[in-house]
Amino acid sequence: MVCMLGPNGCGKSTLLRTLAGLQPALSGAFRIQHFAISPEKAVALVLTERLSMDNTSVHDVVAMGRYPYTSFLGGLTEADEAIIEDSLRQVGFIGIPESRDTDVSKTMFNAHSDGEKQRILIAKALAQQTPIILLDEPTAHLDLPHRILILRLLRNLAHEQGKTVLISTHELDLALALSDRILLMTPGKGIQLDTAANLKKANAFTSAFGMDIFDPLG
Repeated sequence: MVCMLGPNGCGKSTLLRTLAGLQPALSGAFRIQHFAISPEKAVALVLTERLSMDNTSVHDVVAMGRYPYTSFLGGLTEADEAIIEDSLRQVGFIGIPESRDTDVSKTMFNAHSDGEKQRILIAKALAQQTPIILLDEPTAHLDLPHRILILRLLRNLAHEQGKTVLISTHELDLALALSDRILLMTPGKGIQLDTAANLKKANAFTSAFGMDIFDPLG
């Protein structure tokens, strides 16, 4: 699990979009190694844009993650349905008080808050079952308990299922606590990939953000 940190405008979202194939590289090239499978089965992407999907249920949004695996007619199997349900459970939409009296999967996507929509989109990425998951500020609209839930979930996916998880985030404290590596982007100086401890020892965070972020009152 790698958390990508850096000041606003340094290119975090641009890099994620480039890796996901949504926009051409500004320069250079990259290669995703040892995956002899189609791109949509290799990489899942969760962005921060606020989406509006009229007349689309939570179930149908998450089911979009199964599209690469469905037949020409797009039908879902029992196995697909089980994956969709499990994905919603992992992000906290099934088996919690808010869903006792209502089948949340049948509710409309637009009826939910921004934070809930974010969790639904993360469930969609989980349902896609790719070896690589890219997320642009996945906790931006979430309250603290759900921020911790999602980051713990992503860490477990990396450690228990061997997935590569790359997250752009401004959650410095959670990133330092939960990530295996930090990808630090410093304007004009490029990218550093290392442990949080090594980057802190080298004063890399101070260089990237232009201040001592560990001593905000100083």
